[in-house]
Amino acid sequence: MALTVGMAVALTALAAYLTVSSQLTRTVDETLLERAHDVVTSPLGDRFTLDRLPAEAFLAADMRIAIVHVDGQQSTAWVPQGEQTPPPVGEPELAVAQGVEQYSLRTAAVDGEPHRVVAVPAGPQLALVLAQSTQQTERILERMRLVSFVVGGLGIAIATWAGVSVAQAGLRPVRRLTEAAEHVAATQRLDPIEVEGDDELARLAHAFNAMLAALDDARSRQTRLVADAGHELRTPLTSMRTNLDLLAQSDRQGGLPPDERAQLITDVRAQIEELSQLMGDLVELSRDDAPTAAQQQIDLADVVRDALGRVRRRAPGLTFDADLSSWPVLGEAQLLGRAVTNLLDNAAKYSPPGGTVSVTLRQGVLQVSDEGPGIADEDLPHVFERFYRSSEARGRPGSGLGLAIVRTTAERHGGRVDADRAPSGGARLTLRIPAASSESLA
Repeated sequence: MALTVGMAVALTALAAYLTVSSQLTRTVDETLLERAHDVVTSPLGDRFTLDRLPAEAFLAADMRIAIVHVDGQQSTAWVPQGEQTPPPVGEPELAVAQGVEQYSLRTAAVDGEPHRVVAVPAGPQLALVLAQSTQQTERILERMRLVSFVVGGLGIAIATWAGVSVAQAGLRPVRRLTEAAEHVAATQRLDPIEVEGDDELARLAHAFNAMLAALDDARSRQTRLVADAGHELRTPLTSMRTNLDLLAQSDRQGGLPPDERAQLITDVRAQIEELSQLMGDLVELSRDDAPTAAQQQIDLADVVRDALGRVRRRAPGLTFDADLSSWPVLGEAQLLGRAVTNLLDNAAKYSPPGGTVSVTLRQGVLQVSDEGPGIADEDLPHVFERFYRSSEARGRPGSGLGLAIVRTTAERHGGRVDADRAPSGGARLTLRIPAASSESLA
């Protein structure tokens, strides 16, 4: 930018110099032609009168004058006082004397100085030749060149300084963003940067801070997930190790009775199943920020029926009262099936023996109600958080991730999930999934 402005200033100064030079030269030429025509058209323009009058009578003191014949002879030649050389005579001046040209105008050197030479007809086979020194014009142009050089140089210097200053001021926020990015890369600290102004760079800084905040939140959630997962994994692993140690020790001492050994192995298998379920839930939750898989049009009622079939086999002592209406959605059948199964498993886990689980699906609203103890008011805001276990749930099997998977699934399908109390006093969980758009149904 500074180079462009500097070049513009330099070109402006050069254009001004060329314009003044051309204007001065044109003015000198017009003045010479005007004086020459005035001489030959005035009463004093007769050749014999010119021979008898000095040049100073009608011309400037620095003027050289001559009357040229077609044969190249100068019948009359006047020069400034103290000078000896008459004006130059060449082919242009002879062409004017012969009548071939109306006038001639050229620059020639006289006594080593540049002169502007003009010739006009002065009678039959005659031409009046005037030569005037351009030294004064050259002095003016020399001063003009000096002024143009100084002005151009100052303009370039000022433009460079202004350009550098503006560039530094404009790039300062970018430099701060660069330093902030380098600081994040070097220290792994996601501290926001200070934002000044309200221009595009300020918007970029706000976006950068928003990105840092999102990264910090994602890292915090990841750290919390790892810590919670480690805590949850510790319990089944410790129990499994204790049971296996007990089994190994008993084998060294002659072994356990068959019924106790079978019970111990059953406990280990249950712990392995719990660990497998926990790992599956963790894998499912790790897809929270993953791109959504290819979705397809499915009927949510079919998904609920499939989930009911699986849960009925696991809880044969309960009654499942289902009232389902068709509801086409655009989603992932496997993910939705996992979420609905988690809702039904949760209801089955808290239902008393012989209890009834009510399941209704109307207009995309799936409600699962049980006849259990219900959810305490202080637990309602937290039941869908990862690894959250209410006081009622701490003595029951489960990882605390099932309802978190339900919420994640609902959000990935543009819906939501809520928890409250059922009219029977138990828990009522409500899953809402929007219908497929008309374009997807077409």
